[in-house]
Amino acid sequence: MRIFTSIFVLYSLLFSTFAFAGLLNINPSTVEAESWTILDSQSGQTIAEHNSHAQRAPASLTKMMVAYIAIKEINAGRLNKNEILTATAVVNTVQSDESQMYLKPGEQIPIDQLLAGLIVMSANDAAVSLAERISGSVPAFVARMNQEAQALGMKDTHFTNPAGITMPDHLSSAADMARLGQVVALETPEYLHYSKQPSFSYGPHFHEATNLILKLDPSVDGLKTGFTKAAGYNLALTAHRPSNLTESPERRIVVVVMGTKSAHKRAEVAHKLMNLAYAYTRDEVALHGKQLIAELPVINATSKLFKVEAPTPQIVTTSLYTAQNPIDLNTFDQTTQRIMLPDTAGALSPVLPLEQTSTKLNVELLQQSLTAPVAGLMHLAKVNVYQNNEFLQSFDISNSVHIEQATWYQRFWMWLQNIFPFLA
Repeated sequence: MRIFTSIFVLYSLLFSTFAFAGLLNINPSTVEAESWTILDSQSGQTIAEHNSHAQRAPASLTKMMVAYIAIKEINAGRLNKNEILTATAVVNTVQSDESQMYLKPGEQIPIDQLLAGLIVMSANDAAVSLAERISGSVPAFVARMNQEAQALGMKDTHFTNPAGITMPDHLSSAADMARLGQVVALETPEYLHYSKQPSFSYGPHFHEATNLILKLDPSVDGLKTGFTKAAGYNLALTAHRPSNLTESPERRIVVVVMGTKSAHKRAEVAHKLMNLAYAYTRDEVALHGKQLIAELPVINATSKLFKVEAPTPQIVTTSLYTAQNPIDLNTFDQTTQRIMLPDTAGALSPVLPLEQTSTKLNVELLQQSLTAPVAGLMHLAKVNVYQNNEFLQSFDISNSVHIEQATWYQRFWMWLQNIFPFLA
């Protein structure tokens, strides 16, 4: 029986004991943050992490969700960035020691300016004003925030306010905030127009962006900074850099660090983690669009085989670092973008990234055959990708299947052909 034609196949049971723990094994004691994660946006893979699901106060990283919802509303036509909003008494709920635009009830301001104030100034009065405009009240908007978080799979997150004020049950995690950053960058890229602005002025109030890396790295698009005494210094960071893939010419990595000791330290740690990830991992096409996965026998139809194909290109992130010892982040040199380790003579030498990698595909068929008539979208296979027997990524293969049943005469003729092959 000709089922698999172009891919070396092993049953998934052979690999059931392998678990993926991160592409880069970074020693967490060398990373000066309480929790952190590195996420590849294109593949969705976690490159490295530590305590990434620990629930912590997110502080103003919360405002990424506010902006995400607002931009979704703009894209849906329910909100216009040129709309003039009249501030209400809700701005009086913002305390004097909170970040704000100093809006007054009755003051008029465009939605576009509110978004800039929210993202660049981290203004709490912008957060509550947008919340009230979109959902009618702040509590209703908080409910929307939690609905969106649930839809995105942010299982560590529960919001109680739109500004990021510290409350006992206002919690998130580095993993969840990285997931939110990934969605913001890919689904609402207009956000990045604001987050990469180096400064913003509203009236007499000038605010320089607190993301210090914006001054150092032109590939960085920001995302969001956050600070409270309870949270420490948090940073969600993303950058766009060229990719060698025609399927995805731009490579985007998201880094989130939480609980660092200063604004300088969060910038230093996040930037170093990001550069390390870019230097020692890369994206590769695991499956090309329309690539043949398998051929399934078809029963009761004139067509004998159905081709199972990858409907779209599927990307995986692979490791370009071969050493077994955990990476000391302090050994990564920002100038050379290389890990520097002593050689036998004691001199520091760069660890060069791999030029080639070896990946293996494991296909698990979810249907062994198809019986006509069949019409509709069917989940036909699961493809697991491994690098050196370590699990990288899994892809579900679904195809639109439309197979008409053969007539009684055609079925009778096929039956005769099975008995007398010379009739075929």
